[in-house]
Amino acid sequence: MFDALPGVNGTANHSRRRRPSLSRQRGGSLDHVDVRIGVTQAPREINLELADDADRDDLKARIEAALGGATDTLWITDKRGNDVAVPSAKIAYVELGSAESTRKIGFGD
Repeated sequence: MFDALPGVNGTANHSRRRRPSLSRQRGGSLDHVDVRIGVTQAPREINLELADDADRDDLKARIEAALGGATDTLWITDKRGNDVAVPSAKIAYVELGSAESTRKIGFGD
């Protein structure tokens, strides 16, 4: 009467393909820098992934200048070319992800 839908009740055996993690694609180490910025009076933090050629030391210097009051706005360009501006007075914290380590989420490898 009803035709079985593919993938329902085991009628089709499709295995899920897992994409290898970014760390495995690049030989075990990450080439990018993750930036997490906490903003005061905001429930969420800003998460950015910077381009592979981002200068980590330059970014640290710009963050220190913003936190020290030397600049009013911290500008960061992510890996897609989007410019993100954060008012220096609203920055609660900044976390730079390590370029050498992976960030594990969930269970497994």
